Amino acid sequence: MEEELKNETLKWLKRIEMRMRGVDGDREFMENIRAYISDSSYFLDKGDLIRAFECVVWAWAWLEIGLRVRKLHENA
Repeated sequence: MEEELKNETLKWLKRIEMRMRGVDGDREFMENIRAYISDSSYFLDKGDLIRAFECVVWAWAWLEIGLRVRKLHENA
């Protein structure tokens, strides 16, 4: 179970890091997303897999909400 959670966290962390390269917009949204990405990596390093996964989920939530309410946009 732990290995599966770690692998899922790493998968979604890598995906959001790649996707964020093409995103721009509201400074606060961007800062929050980056903070959650950073926190996820921190908790992974500490072996706190639940918090690491929660943080990557929050990063994705901020990204999706930002895009939906047009505070963020994806570059072509």
